[in-house]
Formats: sequence, C-alpha cells, structure tokens
Amino acid sequence: MEKVKKAGERADMHDQLAQRTCQAEAVMEQYLPDETGHQRTIFEAMNYSVRAGGKRLRPILMQETYRLFGGSGKEIEPFMAAVEMIHTSSLIHDDLPCMDNDELRRGKPTTWVKYGYDMAVLAGDALLIYAVETAAKACSMTENGGMVARAIGLMAEKTGIYGMIGGQVVDVELTNQPVPREKLDFIYRLKTGALLEASMMIGALLGGADEAALSTVERIASLVGVAFQIQDDILDVTATTEQLGKPVLSDEKNQKTTYVTLEGIDKARADVAEMSAEAIKLLHLLPGENLFLEGLIQMLITREK
Repeated sequence: MEKVKKAGERADMHDQLAQRTCQAEAVMEQYLPDETGHQRTIFEAMNYSVRAGGKRLRPILMQETYRLFGGSGKEIEPFMAAVEMIHTSSLIHDDLPCMDNDELRRGKPTTWVKYGYDMAVLAGDALLIYAVETAAKACSMTENGGMVARAIGLMAEKTGIYGMIGGQVVDVELTNQPVPREKLDFIYRLKTGALLEASMMIGALLGGADEAALSTVERIASLVGVAFQIQDDILDVTATTEQLGKPVLSDEKNQKTTYVTLEGIDKARADVAEMSAEAIKLLHLLPGENLFLEGLIQMLITREK
C-alpha cells in the first residue's frame, strides 16, 4: 500500500512539473526575438537553442521561491526568461568542439552542428547579453526599481567570473588532467550551482525575503546545484542515450574527472542523499510553505534522466 501511495505521489509531482514547465515556456516565448531582419540567422539560432526542450528547472525554481515568500506580481517573468537564456548560452558553448565536442543535446543536433561553429559562438554570446536586456524589462512592472537592479546585479555575479563562467574556466584549464577534489567541488559549486543560486535568490529577493532568509536560500540552492551535478555524473554511467537525450559516457570519452571517478558510485549516491536531506531541512526553516518546491528539490536530486 505504501509503494502505491509513493508511486501516486511521484506521478502527481510529474504532472505538476509538466504543468509548470508549460507555464515557464509560455513566459519565455514572450521574450524571444522575432526572426526577422538582416541578422535573422542569429535569432533563429538563439530560438532554436532555447526551444530545444528541457525541464526549465531554473525559471521554475525561481518562480516557486518567489511564491514561497508571497510574491504574486509579473516582475518575476522577465527574470524567468533571462535565467533560461543564460543557461542555454552555457549549453551552446559547452557543446562546442573546443569544449565537450557534443553533437546531440536533448535528442536534437547541437547548435554548432545545426548552424555552424561561428554562429553557435555568436548565439551563446547573444543570449547572454539579451538576458540582461530582458531582465531589465522588469523595471516597468514594479515600483521597486532598486530591487530589480539588485536582482540584475545578482544574476550577473552568479553568471560571470565569480559564478558560472569562473567555474567553467577552472574546468577547461584542467581538461585531460587529474582534478583534485577541492577543485572539483569548486567547479561544481560555480559551474552548476551558481545559476541555481541566482534563480532561487532572485525569486526570494523579489518575493520580499530578508537578508537572513536570502542567505539560507543561497545555501539551499548551492546544495541542490552540487547534488544535481553529482547525479548527472551518476547518470552519465548508468543511464542510456535515449533516457538522457544526449550521449552517455561523454565524461569518459573526454577523460573528465567526475565525482564518480573520484569517489565511486556508492559514495556519490550517499552524498547526494545527504545533500538532499540538508537542503530540505533548511527549506523548512524558511517562512511559508511550498510543498511543490520541496518535492521538486527532492526529485531533481534523485532523478533518473
């Protein structure tokens, strides 16, 4: 009976996630550029990349954290679109021949395969700066322009040299080299975790969180980000290409050090479970309640695809 109940809860969670994914995609569509003009190719490449699919985790986490703190306005929507543009830009660049050299992403040709190396570089760059332009549109949706400005600064910090790109730098520098544990932790915390931190912190900030709550949200998001990446390492050696929509064993092919290669799969799974438990414990310390957000965090960390 308990197994049936848990199966029902998982099915309900997946249904809710599917609904919110559709909602996030509808928001994003409002902010994508029209495919017209002499530079039409870059618009097509940008839109192709954003529309390639995915769970839209970052905008969903942003919106649900916003709701956790009582947010109910429209000013969150440009940021939801912006964070997914930034995430997409990182995937475009990750797939390039000079990086991971992947030809498949979410079951479709990667951007450089579809549009060429040169246009893929430009599409990634374009999405980064267009994300800032998009987020700035929130200024006209609220009287608290100062809070929007702070959120844009936070988004930039977590994306740039002290965040996602900083983690990518260390990752690239250590390509084909042994990676010590402390540097691997640094890479995971910045390359994957920083943008999740931005997503949840922006949601909390615009929702009205105080400084103490904002710090707690940052810690929760950091735990989720690192655990999410470790689970990605696990799936790279346990899942199939059909399940993931991208090549498996790509880390092995590229001779990349991962959490699994350093610690083994059993330790990796145990650490993911521990991080998940700590994230949920911290979530319970925050004011308000969002059962979907709690379930989403648990599902993200223990996903099988």
